[in-house]
Amino acid sequence: MKLKKRRKSSRMHGQNMGSHGRGARKKGKGTGHRGGKGMSGSGKRADHKKTLITAKYGHSYFGKQGITSRGTKKDKRKRINLQDIEQNLAKYGKKTGEKWEIDLKNYKILGKGEVKNKLIIKAKEASKSAIDKIKKGGGEIILKNNGTKKDI
Repeated sequence: MKLKKRRKSSRMHGQNMGSHGRGARKKGKGTGHRGGKGMSGSGKRADHKKTLITAKYGHSYFGKQGITSRGTKKDKRKRINLQDIEQNLAKYGKKTGEKWEIDLKNYKILGKGEVKNKLIIKAKEASKSAIDKIKKGGGEIILKNNGTKKDI
């Protein structure tokens, strides 16, 4: 049983042996065939080291990600569901009498969830289902965008 394997370079010491079995001498000098050291040569057109990169970073390394067109703007309007308001009434509003006054001027109120309390909500906009649910709960909603008050 061999304990130590000799390196190829130790066997290739003789005259005219600069290639170490790699063919031409210049092939074994640096990183010429590999496209460079490190991550160089890993561009999407080159295909060198592609398996190394996909193993390391996954398949999302190459190609475009996200919105690329200049005209496309992300919709940044704030939205909140009725169930979130119901769960955090003390956080969003104050209790006056038996009704809760909630000030969400920059939000659109969405209708997911149930209304158990009487709510007076000031909001930028609201969906039809949210307006109906607040109405059934005995509350009202005041919309900011056109100054209308939906007595509900």
